[in-house]
Amino acid sequence: MIATALILLLVLVGLSLPVGAALGLLGFTLDGLFSMLPLTRGIGEIAWSTNNEFLLVSIPLFVLLGEVLLRGGFAERMYGAMSLWLSWLPGGLMHANIGASALFAATSGSSVATAATVGTVSIPQIQKNGYNEPLFLGSLAAGGTLGILIPPSINLVIYGVLTNSSVPKLYLAGILPGLLLAGLFMLTVWIACVIKPAWGGKKIQATWRERFASLLHLLPPLGIFLLVVGSIYAGLATPTEAAALGVLGALVLAACSRRLTLSMLRDAVEGAMKSTAMIMLIVLAAAFLNFVMAATGLTDALTRSITGLGLSPGWMLLIVVLFYLVLGCFMETLSMMIMTIPVIAPIMIGLGYDPVWLGILIIVLVEAALITPPVGLNLFVVQSVRKSGSMTAVIVGSLPFVGAMAVLLLLLTWFPDLALWLPRVFG
Repeated sequence: MIATALILLLVLVGLSLPVGAALGLLGFTLDGLFSMLPLTRGIGEIAWSTNNEFLLVSIPLFVLLGEVLLRGGFAERMYGAMSLWLSWLPGGLMHANIGASALFAATSGSSVATAATVGTVSIPQIQKNGYNEPLFLGSLAAGGTLGILIPPSINLVIYGVLTNSSVPKLYLAGILPGLLLAGLFMLTVWIACVIKPAWGGKKIQATWRERFASLLHLLPPLGIFLLVVGSIYAGLATPTEAAALGVLGALVLAACSRRLTLSMLRDAVEGAMKSTAMIMLIVLAAAFLNFVMAATGLTDALTRSITGLGLSPGWMLLIVVLFYLVLGCFMETLSMMIMTIPVIAPIMIGLGYDPVWLGILIIVLVEAALITPPVGLNLFVVQSVRKSGSMTAVIVGSLPFVGAMAVLLLLLTWFPDLALWLPRVFG
């Protein structure tokens, strides 16, 4: 049964079907092959119970928040400010790519939105300032991954729903690893451009007066971050309510900057609806597939197979890391989380691993999947924004940043308090 399910999944993904359709079709097929009862009759109840989860309402709100900030022109001004402050480093605007991605991630919660937003603003600078194209594109793809680690993160909400973990604690746990990963990305750029100075492009000259004046453009995203995250930890709002506050704050900022028009609002809502529909289709299809797997005994069989190996917690952790790294080469991140976490999380938590720490570790592994070929979503996003050239350049440029993620995984394993210290102090 396990082999059949795995082969079917690989075939469906290999046929380039949309991920939601592939997961749903796999559920129907396993139902027909292994179930004595028509499990498809439970789809309505599964769809209702899944959609009825209050935390999931935060997903369209966070997506809409990112859309409003993007279409309100805040991202472009934010990138301009980052370029003035960071372009003096070896690597120039590549540091601005990562810094702007980290800041935008603290408001949008989406890796795809982060990579697309910063990429749209920065890619014209490659030829203009003579940067090494693969490394520049890689910094954009890698910087975009920060969107699912630095709070507010849609993927952390999904993990919290799947494992019944505290989303506020997960948000706290993601702050230090997210900032550390941004620092490791910048260190990667710095090392590459010290070894090959020509890769760093032409430096942008700026006076201190211009730099301090540009700080005004960093206030809107910082204000939104403090509004969203601050309202959660002040006990004033749940994550879903905080997301709604963030949208309201972004609309007020757009109105104050005279960017709030009916056409802008329509485009933002349409973009949010499209992204939410894609996410929820994957969530619903994976929920049905998980139901079929549980009803047919596939989940229990997988669990018995894993626990029957009799491995120590350390070896099991290594297997989980390798499993996600390999699976991430072939599967989209959200569907990978929804399919695997209900099986893996109980096993790892049963071995003594903290569920909050485990969530951050899995998110970092999922981040790696965003920039590993052949299905790394951020690779396609950056290439689509670029609109020319070979995909190979994006892939090659992303590989050094996968190494930076590996360093973070080691640090999280050796020093669990990187993720657990803030939840313990403020939780």
